[in-house]
Amino acid sequence: MVAAVRHGVPEPRWEIEEGSPSDLHGYENASISRPLLYKNVAKDSKIQTIMLATLFAMVWLAFTCGVSFSGQGEAVAADSAGIRRLWAQYSPWFAADEYRRPPSTCHITQVNILQRHGARFPTTSAGTRIQTAVRKLQAAPAFADPRLSFLRNFTYNLGTEDLVPFGAAESFSAGEIAFKRYAHLVTPDQLPFVRFSLASHHVYSPKLSVILSEEGNDTLDDSMCPSAGSSDAQTTQWLNVFYPAVTARLNKAAPGANLTTTDTYNLISLCPFDTAARNGRQSPFCEIFDREEFRGFEYSGDLDKFYNTGYGQELGPVQGVGYINELIARLKRIPVVDHTQTNRTLDGDPATFPLDRAIYADFSHDNQMIAIYAALGLFKQERSLDPLHMDPRPSRTWVTSRLVPFGARMVVEKLACGDGGEEFVRILVNDAVQPLDFCGGGELCSLDAFIESQAFARNDGQGDFGKCFQ
Repeated sequence: MVAAVRHGVPEPRWEIEEGSPSDLHGYENASISRPLLYKNVAKDSKIQTIMLATLFAMVWLAFTCGVSFSGQGEAVAADSAGIRRLWAQYSPWFAADEYRRPPSTCHITQVNILQRHGARFPTTSAGTRIQTAVRKLQAAPAFADPRLSFLRNFTYNLGTEDLVPFGAAESFSAGEIAFKRYAHLVTPDQLPFVRFSLASHHVYSPKLSVILSEEGNDTLDDSMCPSAGSSDAQTTQWLNVFYPAVTARLNKAAPGANLTTTDTYNLISLCPFDTAARNGRQSPFCEIFDREEFRGFEYSGDLDKFYNTGYGQELGPVQGVGYINELIARLKRIPVVDHTQTNRTLDGDPATFPLDRAIYADFSHDNQMIAIYAALGLFKQERSLDPLHMDPRPSRTWVTSRLVPFGARMVVEKLACGDGGEEFVRILVNDAVQPLDFCGGGELCSLDAFIESQAFARNDGQGDFGKCFQ
């Protein structure tokens, strides 16, 4: 195992112990077989987040032990209004389509999994903004809407950034699904190879695979293009178009709160965060908003991802180039050829970038997954998303809750087909098989044609990577 730079921080040692459901802080209503607790044995280490550590442990346990862990799915199924699929990047994972096996004449020979962590607490900055909005509401002397009455006894107690038990269940479920589909590729001599992208303040020490420091070259994080723009202009435009009416309604329901449109956005975001913290039981904040208002919230996420690292950002797709060149190397079992985000020291060493595995799993972030989708050519739009009017077209495939919900995953399957074993590639995003428009539009693309189609990545972003530093 190769770890990130530690900066003098002692490495913790993670142990697994059996515990009771009461130790799981929120899983009391979940059905759990052999609950597993993860504890940090190095007491002097400062751990700000363990979300990917837990994620890996759960995925690995599912592959190696086949243990069962359920409960999260029932909570989502109980969402009769379907609003959970309108929470953009904060939506709980759901299958965008039913998984379909490859054609009967084909069999899977290699799997590349790219996955986002499960549900977590808000970031520090987001949590601060949310608390400001909540305090404004609570300061109102009276409520004209009974749906706000719970605020009199509400205490904000969310943490920051850590994986929540609901998110751990999402991650474990992903491991179980992968185990059921791909366990035939695993043998004692053919184990999955797993990489993480972690910031220097994250600390983790499993006895397996590679951790990429986000302070260096890293194909799993969107931090290597300092000149890239942001989505602020477009999301602010939408904030000013959509949220004033919602804000006016809330201010009428809580006279004296003096909420701003930014406050309203943050209050809506508290619905998914608080629901996840309640192990999937719907937060009372969700009752404050109607379905149309959640649709507007979803569109905020659509604009954010499209213009941040997606097609609407000039230097968005190039941030996904390094990962695609690593993917090509794995599919062809040849050394990585790349001059962008890759860590050439790690990628040049078979111990830290093996080319002989049947299963690879990489754990990343939503913004980086969006960049990778765009660099590949997935989810291309007929036109850019309009920041002033919600795009109503049913054909619009750029919907963030379907692209990068919590626990999102892209899976690239390599197939051998027919008597001659001709090699093909197919790509699934959240279980939906993707039409490969960059390779003829079908669901299967010959391996050679797939590699040929990735000229943007193979040519290091065709000059765009250099612009990242201008």
